Amino acid sequence: MSFGDPNNPYGQPPPQGGQPYGQPQQPQGQPGYGYPQQPPQGVPPQQGYGYPQQPGQQYPGYPQQQMYGGTPPYAHWGLRVGATLVDGLILMVAYIPAVIGAAMGSDSGQAIFGLISIVAILGVAIWMLIQEGKTGQTIGKKALGIRLLRENDGRPLGVGMAFVRRLAHFLDSIACYLGWLWPLWDSKKQTFADKVCGSVVVKG
Repeated sequence: MSFGDPNNPYGQPPPQGGQPYGQPQQPQGQPGYGYPQQPPQGVPPQQGYGYPQQPGQQYPGYPQQQMYGGTPPYAHWGLRVGATLVDGLILMVAYIPAVIGAAMGSDSGQAIFGLISIVAILGVAIWMLIQEGKTGQTIGKKALGIRLLRENDGRPLGVGMAFVRRLAHFLDSIACYLGWLWPLWDSKKQTFADKVCGSVVVKG
């Protein structure tokens, strides 16, 4: 057996291209290990983890809702009125003790039950204000499926700004209550108070 013998494995010439012995041959047209893989034709490349999203896909502050064209789903005037009526009915329930005291006919009963009603109404009103500032929803807004949020980032107003918005509602009343009707034709369904405080009422 000689080195020139074709049956001698030690005498075979090296492969073309300088490929050393013991390493697998890479098929032509395919990248080796460690090279970036090319996506198939017609399939767009996928963005990696942590890659910034394209603008306009979602409105800021609404991670659970897909926004078409970046526009949030503003709550229409009927939903806002319905939520206000529900909150008003709850406050009327807190007024029942005063009605009972008036029916008793005695001054002491009227005073006691009237005081109970005042405390109950203030307690419910303050609790609703806190909930609206922290979560964007009172009981009425939650029942109608709407939420009060900041326009610039889609987050709740906060208790302080929610209180300021309550005070700013006087702007909706001074011009023959025109501000309360403004959401009927406004593009963002805002009252005057919403425009002053930078708030919007949205669905969801």
